Amino acid sequence: MTAEPTHVLAEADALALLERGHIEIEGRLAAASNTTLRAEITLDGLTRRCVYKPVRGERPLWDFPDGTLAGREVSAYLVSRATGWDVVPPTILRDGPLGPGALQLWIDEPDQVGALIGFVPAYDVPSGWFPVAAARDDDGDAYALAHADDPRLARLAVFDAVINNADRKGGHVLYPATGGVHGVDHGVSFHVENKLRTVLWGWTGRPLPADACETLTRLREQLAGPLGAELEEHLTISEVQHVGLRVKRLLRAARFPQPPTDWPAIPWPPI
Repeated sequence: MTAEPTHVLAEADALALLERGHIEIEGRLAAASNTTLRAEITLDGLTRRCVYKPVRGERPLWDFPDGTLAGREVSAYLVSRATGWDVVPPTILRDGPLGPGALQLWIDEPDQVGALIGFVPAYDVPSGWFPVAAARDDDGDAYALAHADDPRLARLAVFDAVINNADRKGGHVLYPATGGVHGVDHGVSFHVENKLRTVLWGWTGRPLPADACETLTRLREQLAGPLGAELEEHLTISEVQHVGLRVKRLLRAARFPQPPTDWPAIPWPPI
């Protein structure tokens, strides 16, 4: 049977599919640093694709505890769901063919999708785009790493600041046919130290949009209740507390954060 995304799944249906569907692995995504598998998942005649990241395939990191990346992927989805911004595809933790791991709904992009992040000639940055870093190609020609001044990306930038995302590459931003923006690959998030590393620095120091402040206020309230309890199933108590502290700091400043001075501000490779 072949996955046929004939319509957009409601969130509840997507979660039910991920939680109870039968998983058939298609193959490995070779570019990923950790074991990342694409699979078909089927439930009651409905088939979709998903991304399966087994815990046993996680590469040890010096700054994140072993075996915790899948839980951080799920935590990012839980925060996304709490904001109502739908910036992370449905993601759960469950047993799969290679043991426990994160399972995330696969996001198909249109053939002619227009990316909002990329390298552009330094002399020809598109109108309405922010240059965030300078670069040169193999021939010495000047380029700029830039992104659009787009409210969907701005929400993602705020979200990344909340979860302390250490790896927001341009390639980790997807553009589904629904017209939204999804971020993926959040395994190195939620550290208690400031590790924000992203290509979305265009709004640095600018005021947060009013709707973002309203969302952060609601998020702070949820962290003190059910959301905090959900996150503690995947993160340490200290890590959950620091989510609340980051939200508090964002609300107090009411501005987009500044790049860190003791940590590389942009991931490599950036795209």
